[in-house]
Amino acid sequence: MSPSDEAGTPGDQIVRGARLAVDVGAVRVGLATSDPDGLIATPVATLARDTRTTDQIPTDLSQIAAEVRERNAAIVYVGLPRHLSGAEGSASEAARAYAGALAQAIAPVPVRMVDERMSTVTAHQALHASGRAGRRHRSVVDQAAAVVILQAALDGERARGRRPGEPVVVDVSATGQGEGTSQDAAPAGPTEGTTE
Repeated sequence: MSPSDEAGTPGDQIVRGARLAVDVGAVRVGLATSDPDGLIATPVATLARDTRTTDQIPTDLSQIAAEVRERNAAIVYVGLPRHLSGAEGSASEAARAYAGALAQAIAPVPVRMVDERMSTVTAHQALHASGRAGRRHRSVVDQAAAVVILQAALDGERARGRRPGEPVVVDVSATGQGEGTSQDAAPAGPTEGTTE
C-alpha cells in the first residue's frame, strides 16, 4: 500500500461517473470503461501508439481524451507495470510519462496510477478460457488487460471507499502538453485537477 492510500489525497473521494482505464504498451494502448456506478469494467478499444514527436497531441491521447469527454468520465486509471518484486523498471517509467501527458490532456479529470502486475497474463488466460485462439489475442489483449486493471480499481474503490492508486499531479499553469508526475501526495503548488 502506498502512502497515498494510507493518508488520502484530495481526489480520493468517489463520485458517480464512468471510469476509464488505460493499459499502456510500446505499440498499442488498451482502453476500458465502466458504467457510471462503477460496477463492471468493459472493453472499449485497442489504440495504436502514436510515438511521433511533434508539437501536437499524439492521436492515441487525443482518442482517449475524446472518450473521456464523450463518457463524461470521473477518473482515468493508468496501469503501472511493476516487477513481481514490486520494483519499477523502464516500462514503469514509460507508463508514468504517458500518464503525465494524458493528465495534462484531460485536466481537470483526475488520472491515477494503479498497480497492474499480472494484468496481461490474466487477460491472456481469460481470452484463452473464452475460446479465442492465441494468435488472435494480439488485437484484443491490451483492451482485455485494461479491463483487468479497471476491474481491480473498481474492486479497490468498493473495498476501501476511496480511489486507489497514486494521483498523477498536473501543473495547471503549464501551457501546451506538460509533464505530469505521479506522486504520493499532492504538493501545495500543482493540483491533481479534480472536479470530484
